[in-house]
Amino acid sequence: MVESSSSGFSIVMFPWFALGHMTPFLHLANKLAENGNKITLLLPKKAQNQLEHFNLHPDLISFHPLTVPHVDGLPAGAETASDIPLFLNNLLVVAMDLTRDQVEAVINATKPKLVFFDAAYWVPEIAKPLGIKSIKYNVLCAASVAIALVPARNVQQDKPITEAELAVLPAGYPSTTVVLRGHELRSLLFISYPFGERTSFYERITTAMKECDVIAVRTCHEVEGKFCDYIGSQYNKPVLLTGPVLPEPSKTPLEERWARWLSGFQPGTVVYCAFGSQHVMEKDQFQELLLGFELTGLPFLIALKPPNGATTVEEAFPEGFEERTKGRGVVCGEWVQQVSILEHPAVGCFVNHCGFGSMWESLMSDCQIVLVPHLGDQILNTRLMAEELKVAVEVEREENGWFSKESLYEAIISVMDKDSEVGNTVRTNHLSCKEKLLSPAFMSGYIDRFTENMKQLVK
Repeated sequence: MVESSSSGFSIVMFPWFALGHMTPFLHLANKLAENGNKITLLLPKKAQNQLEHFNLHPDLISFHPLTVPHVDGLPAGAETASDIPLFLNNLLVVAMDLTRDQVEAVINATKPKLVFFDAAYWVPEIAKPLGIKSIKYNVLCAASVAIALVPARNVQQDKPITEAELAVLPAGYPSTTVVLRGHELRSLLFISYPFGERTSFYERITTAMKECDVIAVRTCHEVEGKFCDYIGSQYNKPVLLTGPVLPEPSKTPLEERWARWLSGFQPGTVVYCAFGSQHVMEKDQFQELLLGFELTGLPFLIALKPPNGATTVEEAFPEGFEERTKGRGVVCGEWVQQVSILEHPAVGCFVNHCGFGSMWESLMSDCQIVLVPHLGDQILNTRLMAEELKVAVEVEREENGWFSKESLYEAIISVMDKDSEVGNTVRTNHLSCKEKLLSPAFMSGYIDRFTENMKQLVK
């Protein structure tokens, strides 16, 4: 039940222009609105329609549309990371930085007590002169921040970081299992690449954490406590945890076509696969993935974007694949209701990229978890899940970063085989972890503590 707005205060939120950032900011806004806080969420115009259905408190949470300036090199109308390939993210950051005047105007007009931000490192420059406190809200796992984005990493400004330099753990790093190897090091080299004008990704994020008043992380002590403590010691400031801030259960029933199709299979037998809203596979690797699912002999539902060079998923199918898997496998190139699918009793395994949202959704499900990470933070999330918590298995990769149909098959069968020692181990650990996450007052306790810390911050 939402309290009177007099018990709360005004907050402005300004997330990076990617759905994987805007959505968790909105989920947090929903939780804070339950305590009477009034939130203004700054978003690109295009993102409003995509997120409106997640706004559970429109009387307290208002969307303020930003006009995203065009930057040479970006496709016309590009406003979010979903509109562009990954290699153009740098230009989208330039466009985001060009909204600074609009952001400043909103902050001046609303006079909030707090401003939440992530990639816009200049927000504290606006907030501090006005006596407004700023919170750098990290929606990535704490392990990835602790390994790549701390002063002890000491990435030099005048040259790109090398694989050898990246392989060295930062001083005092609190884990020997959440580490990088082989091709994974190359996936994290982007931290020293340009991310906006005259700044690298590393400089941008570390500056944000140095200049903010408080660092917040979307995680919990039970999963990542030692990494959060390390971040706090590195930046010498409070690190507040919001908990995973998962969305409320959807009141929209699962689409009839999926509900009907899934109901044709025995409980816990269907393997569901999705790699997020932005990742686009190469055609050869896409086909290898499909052939790996075919090898399992299990029913499967795959929701992926068409691979590079294809306009539909169907045109990229391996020869004869559709005929051979008819009746037990579906490949869909559209968005699907992921959480509702994971809740269906027929689904017993979730193959995903271990983006932070999918990571929490998989932990909260009853499914076995198989991980195929693609980018730096996903790889570190995977290390956390597969090697620290031991609740999942990772598909083995070749040195070039690709996986074979055989390695995918082996990973899926290792968790789906009832007699598998690996499968039983991750199932037991997953159940234990889920029970903690679902224990009475676990989620609400984090939000209550976070809210109390916010009140102390603005006193």
